[in-house]
Amino acid sequence: MSLSKNQLKLITSLQQKKYRTRHNLFIVEGTKVVGEFLNSNYKLNSLFCVNDSEYLNINCKTIISEIDLKKISNLKNPNNVLALFEMPAKDQFVEEGLIVVLDEINDPGNLGTIIRLCDWFGVSQLICSTNTVDCFNNKVVQSSMGSLIRTSIKYTSITNYLQTTKLPKFVADMNGENVYKTTLPKNAVLVMGNEANGISKEVFELINNTISIPRFGTIQQTESLNVATATAILLSEFRRSL
Repeated sequence: MSLSKNQLKLITSLQQKKYRTRHNLFIVEGTKVVGEFLNSNYKLNSLFCVNDSEYLNINCKTIISEIDLKKISNLKNPNNVLALFEMPAKDQFVEEGLIVVLDEINDPGNLGTIIRLCDWFGVSQLICSTNTVDCFNNKVVQSSMGSLIRTSIKYTSITNYLQTTKLPKFVADMNGENVYKTTLPKNAVLVMGNEANGISKEVFELINNTISIPRFGTIQQTESLNVATATAILLSEFRRSL
């Protein structure tokens, strides 16, 4: 079965945020990730397979050719299955536990990795500035590897959030206290900044605790860590303090 022009137009349009928002749909690719979404509370809109869905143990009603899959896929090597899912209703956030806040993260791979890290370290709530990359961006969905299902994500003014939250606020800063010598609380907000510019001045002024990851290399010419790598180290330290 060939894709119709309308199907092709819809699916390719979902590469842009404005059309994802308009149709309330996003793309998921690959047998593993699609399988995870199918077993979640996310509502399936359409499922396209290159042959009958031996991969997913369900009856795939829309069988397409590998050529058509390549037309709609964002992957260099499309993996047999592509699905459209509806965006979920926004979750109610709770002021407890460890909450990660992202200030203008631009790279989809970094956001996807941070979502996976939140899932791994049991951080169920992630707050993003309105200029952070969309969590339903194709590359974010793929790099999060299904962890998007288990992480509640809210886009909002993080200055407003930081002004109102009663939780202690921490930010990674080169001049902050050595994280390995810091006692970290169970309930807290961890703010991570933009890949190139770090935390904005406006946001930084609202945070009362700065922590740093010390360098141990003898030459010490590396200027900074990738934001996802830094997030992994800090989340590990927060959890080690429990």
